[in-house]
Amino acid sequence: MDFEARVEMTSVPSGRVTLSDRRTQRSWSVELAPYELAAFPVTRALYGEVTGRAAAAEGDRLPVESVSWWDAVRFCNALSGREGFTPAYYLHGDGEGVEWDASADGYRLPTEAEWEHACRAGTSGPHYGPLDEIAWYRGNSHERVHDVGGKQPNAWGLHDMLGNVWDWCWDLYDFEVYGEYRVLRGGGWFDEHWSCRASARRRSHPTFRVDDVGFRVARSEVG
Repeated sequence: MDFEARVEMTSVPSGRVTLSDRRTQRSWSVELAPYELAAFPVTRALYGEVTGRAAAAEGDRLPVESVSWWDAVRFCNALSGREGFTPAYYLHGDGEGVEWDASADGYRLPTEAEWEHACRAGTSGPHYGPLDEIAWYRGNSHERVHDVGGKQPNAWGLHDMLGNVWDWCWDLYDFEVYGEYRVLRGGGWFDEHWSCRASARRRSHPTFRVDDVGFRVARSEVG
């Protein structure tokens, strides 16, 4: 199978991560068990092979974008089915609700805490390396998306955690204020440097699609 049409998963060690929100000035810590995270964002080639739907633009190694949170959830279940894993999500209907089966071994979206822990890879600053060396952002992207893996990975072998496309996460952003809006992490090719930080949080409606939002998949280590 070509690189573009397969998933390369990386083991992420257990740990503790502290998240923060500038809007509310709130911070909270999360303990994490070991899990797996894709080394690259889902590519257009992989997305097309799994869903049978061609991406809007050419470029098999480009990250898929203009996909909603719901698109990403359905992709995770489809990929699990293709590879013989138990789907992680039970969907009540298109946009009517979803449950996460934490005992399943299938693919899923990372939680926000898992995403930040993996992005930092043991570092504590805003970036896991010099931004121009690790990320495509407005300062160097020429305002377009780029092939995955074109910049240096972090210490745990994860590419494009910052820049290129935002990653959908599983979590609700703030249900009391924003309802069903879900968390986005990582910054994209059109963002200034201050949005491409390990701690930066963004939100969007789960039906939202735009050309700098994609996703990567995770898997729980089910014993």
